[in-house]
Amino acid sequence: MERKIIACIDKYRQEMINFAEDIYLHPESGFCEFRTASKVKRFLEKLGLDVREGMGRTSVCGTFSTGPGPHVTVVGELDGILCPGHPFADEKTGIAHACGHHLQLALMLGAAMALTDAEVRRHLEGTVSFLAVPAEEYVDAQKRRWLEQEGVGFAGTGKAELIRLGVFADTDIAVTTHVHMVPVEEDFYLGNPASNGFSSELVTVKGKAAHAAVAPWEGVNALSIASSALNMMGLMRETFREEDHVRLHTLVREGGEALNCVPERVVVESKVRAGSLEVIDSVREKVTRAFEGAAYAFGGKIEREKLQGYLPVRYRPADRALEAAAGYLEGYTYRNVSEHDFNNACTDMGDLTHMMPVVNFTFGGFRGVLHGAEFAVADWDKALIAPAKLAALTVYELLKDHAEQARQVMGDYQAVFSQTEYVKRIQKMIYNR
Repeated sequence: MERKIIACIDKYRQEMINFAEDIYLHPESGFCEFRTASKVKRFLEKLGLDVREGMGRTSVCGTFSTGPGPHVTVVGELDGILCPGHPFADEKTGIAHACGHHLQLALMLGAAMALTDAEVRRHLEGTVSFLAVPAEEYVDAQKRRWLEQEGVGFAGTGKAELIRLGVFADTDIAVTTHVHMVPVEEDFYLGNPASNGFSSELVTVKGKAAHAAVAPWEGVNALSIASSALNMMGLMRETFREEDHVRLHTLVREGGEALNCVPERVVVESKVRAGSLEVIDSVREKVTRAFEGAAYAFGGKIEREKLQGYLPVRYRPADRALEAAAGYLEGYTYRNVSEHDFNNACTDMGDLTHMMPVVNFTFGGFRGVLHGAEFAVADWDKALIAPAKLAALTVYELLKDHAEQARQVMGDYQAVFSQTEYVKRIQKMIYNR
């Protein structure tokens, strides 16, 4: 069966590449991936799967079942990243596939082609879903407001919204992939390294307008308040411990309008990353004090709006099924995640790791840097064909032999939140209810 799965994916090699290239040339932003979702839907329907669509606006899920047993969901991501300098960025939106999500989708569909083979299906016990999810990349505050008006409850991230909607309620194990996010020389990196989570906030600084030349002393300069707060944050950086992996990002969304007026309104969006929820909260308090202190010094005011972030990824070593699957791929190298490894980036997959076991691997085969203008496929076998085989073989290993390995993974896992607890936590964080 392992050889059959590999041969099946080799058979559809060009079809997978064509799909990935098409998505690469038509990038779309989070919660607006309608063309991409339509392509995924048609592909899944062609395989004869039971297809659902429209959850969280653009999500698409194809499912088949061989009877009672664990439910394994293979996840792919629909959106691109804002990268206007990329040669294949959308001219209107600046969105590009500079993070490899087009490869995730194509390999997910390659795995679907192999696992829906009639002979392979007979060896699986349980249910398999192929879920294309929206909005893994950060959604800024302005777009979140618009999405909330459109009925998106958790507009910060696609997986959180799907959790809220109950799309993951029946999933026992998620299988996820990504291009390498940490320095890895090997072709595959098996398991989930711990990674940062983050909180985000929109701060509106309110001052008082006045003529900048005639009577600037009559005004309260909101831009000076914001600048002072940003300077204080910069001076705080030496208080961040290296082992906490703190990263602090700020962006002035609005900075005044007329040059000859004292700015009365400035809007700053900030993101605090760290390896634990406790450190995130601690650094967020420092940022708040910086804004409040600067506003007090100049006689202005601030208004804070909490924005939904991502939870840190929980460390998970390579599962036995994943290692076994990698062993069938001759000519490729891999190494397992170490408990000392750490990913300073963030992903909304961290939210899933708090509720279910996530069997994850990353892969190479690309050139350039993530989110950079040079990002592109360098080797289709390493960036797509072999990862598709690894994903399909992993699902097979989990569900073969009466799903013995899947049941072991489920039995060993300890959840931090139930779906209900998670939803309540996010609602309290962003809506204070």
